[in-house]
Formats: sequence, structure tokens, C-alpha cells
Amino acid sequence: MAVTRDRPYTGSNFLVDLGLGDPRAAAAGFSEVVFPSFAFARSGADGQPSVASSTGPLILRRGFGGALDLATWWMESQRGEASRRRTATVELLDDDGRHVVMTWRFHDVRPLRLSYAPLNANEVAVLVETLELAFDRVEMR
Repeated sequence: MAVTRDRPYTGSNFLVDLGLGDPRAAAAGFSEVVFPSFAFARSGADGQPSVASSTGPLILRRGFGGALDLATWWMESQRGEASRRRTATVELLDDDGRHVVMTWRFHDVRPLRLSYAPLNANEVAVLVETLELAFDRVEMR
């Protein structure tokens, strides 16, 4: 359940678990999460909300450290070899990083796109790896 307080939380303390169970592993060290907009699809003439939908993918970015887990998952999915869809969890942490204050759980995630920042010999910058994920539904608590 979300933890409320008088001042807003910062968006810099978070953990991401791509369904592997260890959000503190080095490969899970994402530096940015871009949430899609969430909406309700309308159904029938009564216009009542039905299934929650999104207007885009969940986007995860991290510095490339040599781990090939995202590339392997993407390639397996493209070949139809991925063993199962996953549940990805994003947890917002409090200021000291010890307590979870909000959780987004994305069900039936699968990779859509995998990209890398340009390689440029004229500047020294972190090589950023970006994974875009489709999902069927999201829970927030």
C-alpha cells in the first residue's frame, strides 16, 4: 500500500525487478523508468470504465555493464522462444532507500524494443541500454 506524507517523494530511489526476484542485483540497476500514460478503455453504451490500458510501453534505461540479460530476453522473444511472460515490479523507495512507499506491478510483460545510445569517440559518456516493454495490465499499490 502506498505510504502518504506531507511532502512529495523524489523519483531517484527505486528498484526494478523483471520477474527474476532480485531487484538489488547489478543487472537490475536501472537508472530511469518512464511510465506510460494509464487510461481506461470505455465499453458499451453506458460508457463505464472497463479494462485499464496504456498509451505506450514501459521504458527502462540502465548503463550498459556487459550483462546480456536484456538482449537475450529480447532475442528469445523475437524468435518465439521466451519461456513465459513475466511480471515486472517497480518499487519507489523512501528517502533513505529502506522502505517501499509505492509499487507498480506490470503483468504479462514482454520486450518490444531494445536500443543502445550511439557510440561516439568524441565524448566520454555512459553507454545507455534502453528496453521498451509491452504489458497487459498494471496494479498500483
